[in-house]
Amino acid sequence: MAYELPSLPYDYTALEPYISKSTLEFHHDKHHAAYVNKYNDAVKGTELDSKSIEEVIKAIAGDSSKTGLFNNAAQAWNHTFYWQCMKPNGGGTPTRELAKKIEADFGGFDQFVEAFKDAGATQFGSGWAWLVLDGDKLKVTKTLNADNPLTSGQVPLLTMDVWEHAYYLDYQNKRPSYIDEFVAHLINWDFVAQNLSAA
Repeated sequence: MAYELPSLPYDYTALEPYISKSTLEFHHDKHHAAYVNKYNDAVKGTELDSKSIEEVIKAIAGDSSKTGLFNNAAQAWNHTFYWQCMKPNGGGTPTRELAKKIEADFGGFDQFVEAFKDAGATQFGSGWAWLVLDGDKLKVTKTLNADNPLTSGQVPLLTMDVWEHAYYLDYQNKRPSYIDEFVAHLINWDFVAQNLSAA
């Protein structure tokens, strides 16, 4: 049951000027594709081949003998999720139930934004910033390298890739500038709301 590289849910130029066509081509067609190919090669013909990628991630998390497999599985999944977290003309503020939940759990949208930006900016090296549902409460968290909230029993609602390959062609070493534009202009709040409703 090979895991397929999904097409981007928008055109390569759709996120400009915030994320360039060049970045999406490298990030999706090279980086993401490589994780998917390495994952499929690693599970082919094994007992993990019949499991979903989410099941594989949860099953092997923390197993030091399967670190390479975990990294490629989680990065394949993380990137598929990340593409959906953005949309052309995104950003702004959430509405309805999601807005109420953010208000209740963070004290307001501005407090969520501050926490989310801080998580992305302070993740040393490579990793991800997340909005998750932990039990019945929204939380902002960050993970190192390929790790993701699925391994902690949390439900991912939103992620922002802070590996350098996500922003370096457009922002060089100015990660905070990428984070500002991501929050202001790219977040797909409809997708985040769907994830909350389904949780």
